[in-house]
This record gives sequence, structure tokens and C-alpha cells, in this order.
Amino acid sequence: MNIRFKRYKVASNICYGDSWARQHAVYKKFLKNQLDAGRQGNFMHGLAPTQRLLMIDGADDCHPLVTVLKDAGWTVHDKTLDSESATDYDVGLIYLKADHFEHLRELEERFTRSNMRWVAVLSANDLRREKIGDFVCRWFFDFHTLPFDVNRLQASLEKALIKVDPAPPASSAGPELLGESRPIRELRKLLSKLAPIDSPVLIRGERGAGKELIARSLHAQSQRRDKPFVVVDCAALAEHSIHAELFGDDTGTAHERSIGLIEAAHGGTLLLDEVGDLPLDTQADLLRFLEERKIERPGDKEPIAVDVRVVAATREDLETAVRKKRFREDLYYQLSVLQVGIAPLRERHGDLVLLANHFAHVFSQETGRRARSFSQDALVALGKHDWPGNVRELQNAAERFALGLELELEGGDTEQAPPPGGGLSDQVESFERALIAAELARPHSSVRSLAEALGVPRKTLHDKLRKHGLTFGDSGGASDDND
Repeated sequence: MNIRFKRYKVASNICYGDSWARQHAVYKKFLKNQLDAGRQGNFMHGLAPTQRLLMIDGADDCHPLVTVLKDAGWTVHDKTLDSESATDYDVGLIYLKADHFEHLRELEERFTRSNMRWVAVLSANDLRREKIGDFVCRWFFDFHTLPFDVNRLQASLEKALIKVDPAPPASSAGPELLGESRPIRELRKLLSKLAPIDSPVLIRGERGAGKELIARSLHAQSQRRDKPFVVVDCAALAEHSIHAELFGDDTGTAHERSIGLIEAAHGGTLLLDEVGDLPLDTQADLLRFLEERKIERPGDKEPIAVDVRVVAATREDLETAVRKKRFREDLYYQLSVLQVGIAPLRERHGDLVLLANHFAHVFSQETGRRARSFSQDALVALGKHDWPGNVRELQNAAERFALGLELELEGGDTEQAPPPGGGLSDQVESFERALIAAELARPHSSVRSLAEALGVPRKTLHDKLRKHGLTFGDSGGASDDND
């Protein structure tokens, strides 16, 4: 997954541009304005009723802050990075030091599990380091450099308590990106940040990986959610009719005029699926629309304005297409203001069982059939398969299975499991063991690789392997020494 920004601006809590020093200066100015507004009482009404702070690796510099926070009614818990706690907190504060930068992955896991906003304190020298600056910008609600102002840091923590961007109601939540692997968790987080921005988005991914679902998720989380979502399958349109499909057609009389798909998406989102398949002359027309945001209706003398957010999707390497003169460079830069990639299914096998059961369950409900359960051998077969057709292929396989047919996958017996017995906890344990066993059947160079595929910390994985009597070395991978 990646994201590139061709423009520089500051919005919400995302930093982007081509100069970290410039980002830092502008962001701090932006933050100062927000805090000045906060001191005038514009945000204090939204504070949570409880104020519980988790402080990671607090140092002597943080003692004055702790005193001020406790006087203001906060409960402060000072923990180390590797400590675990069952307590729920409202906001997190971490004092970033040199040893933390050697364990960024562990920090990301901690932040992902916590489900709360985090504020960072670090030195200005560390912030100037490119990778650290990017990390802080991606994972933190706010940051402060040493020596920090206690009152401003307190205001930042209070602001982090406010739910500035409430989730839309369930009825408008739109399609769900299922999965708990790291790529999908990060993708969901990224889409929630990009959805409010109206700039074009280029979605990259293999065929069947879920590019249209990403576009629908962006639309459903945006302010355009109640407006049209129009899909243009560029690969399926005949070259002689593609201009009429996009911009409209006029057969000579007003009542026979048909509007194009671009105009049909007015106010909403237009998805150009497989945009790399557009012919060059249509690319020129599309570029003109993106630059002017107007179209010329056939038969009309004046162009009309159309308000759409354009999302493009491609399985193709458009940079190579540009070099080979098959895709216009200027159009590429117009479409790729923001870029999002989705990993193929073979790189996120931790999601396989969840998705397979979901598709089989939904199909069984739709057809009124009794739900089937995947046997452990079937789950192992799912794990061994490379899924060249990605999620779409898995959905087809799960639906065949729900119909009573065999999976017909390479990698083992796929017989139906007997109806599940025992209580809920027994079924969960069986499901968990089968999931880990399926992933163990795939080649992994280390326990770290296996843990990442399953989307759990290594310590958790070690505990679960012991609990279920499974051994990493038996999978054909390397030993634990490669941790």
C-alpha cells in the first residue's frame, strides 16, 4: 500500500509534500491556529467524560505535564512499550527516543491494537530524520518537539479526546473491507483519511483484488455518499462508442439525447475502472474534462460544469505505459494526485479463512441453503493455493463449496467438515487452530513472517502455537532463529 501526493497542503492530521522541513513548519503553524482556537473555548465542550492517559516511556521532561494533568482531573498511567494492560484508555502519549526507532513495527502494532489517538513528544533532530518524520505524520494525531510547552501539550491531549470526524450512520457505512491482516488494517485507516479529500485517487491492484470495493468505500465515507456512484468499465467499452458513453450522445432530437456517464455521476463519484485501457483520443478528452471540470453536451453550444470526484483503477503499470507512449503523461499526473494500492490475496493469507467463511455464509443465506463448515484439510488447501484470481476467485470457490461442490484446489482433501459441536469457545478454538495450520502450510522464512501474515504480534503467535500443539519448524520454513 502506498500513497503519493503531487500537491502540498495541510488538511486534517495528514502531512504530505516533498519537503519534510517545510511540512514541519507549516504543520506547526496550522496546529498553533487550532490550539489558539481551543484556548478560546471552541473545543472544550467536546471532551470525553473520563480522561485516562496512557503514557509510554515518560521521562523527567514529562513530570511537569503529569502534575498539570492530574490537577485537571486526568488519570495518568506510565507504562513501558512492552508492557500490556487490560485497562482502556482515552488517549496515548509516547516520549519517542532513539531505541524506539529500532522497533517501529512494534509501535505500529501497539497503536493499531489500542484503537485511540496518540500524541508524540520527540527531539527536533529526530523529527528531521526522513523516516521518523514520515512515521510521526502517519501514526500520530499530533506531535511536540522538546522542550515542549506544557499548556500546549495539554491542549493537544484534550483535543485528541474529541471525536472530530464521527463515523457515518450504519445505513450509509457502505461496503466493508473485510480482513484483519496488516495490509487491510492499514488500508482501512488510509481510506478513512482520504475519503473527505476531493482530489483524484489512483487505485492499483491485480485483477480481482478488490479495487472497485476500495472506490465504493471511499465514496461511502465521503460527503458525496448520498450522490451517484458510477462505474465505467474502460476495458469493456467498444472503442467506437466510448466517447458517447462518457460524454453523451445526440441522435438529432432533444428527446432522444442521452447523457454520458460523467454527467450521470454529477455530485458523486466516477470510477474509471482499468483506465489504462482507454484509447489515446479518449484520454485527451478526459484530460480536458479534468482540467476544466466541464463537458460539452452533443448539440449544445455552451459547455456545462460537472462536479464529480474521479477515482481511477488499474491493474497495469501506468508508468511503463507512459514510457511506451500508450498512456498520456499529463493525464497520469492528473489522475494520480493520491495513490492507493491493495495487496494481492496471496500476500494476506491471514484473511483467507475469514473471507471464505463470509462468502460461503452470505451465499448460503441468499440461496436458503444450510451452511457448510470447512474442514481443516479444506482450510489447509485454501492456504496452499496462490489465488491468481484474488478475492474474486476465492468468492467463486466459496460459493461452489456452499452449493455442496468440492473446492477443487491444489493442495489437499477438501471434504466437508461435520456439523460443529461443543460450545462457542470450542468452535472458536477449532477455527483458530485451523487458521494457523493453514498459514503454516505456506512457506515462511521466519516466525516474524508468519506472524505478519496472520496479523498478530510474535509473542501472541508463540503462545497460540504452544496452545494448539503446532510447531513452526514442522511447516517447512526456517527455524525460530530467524526471528
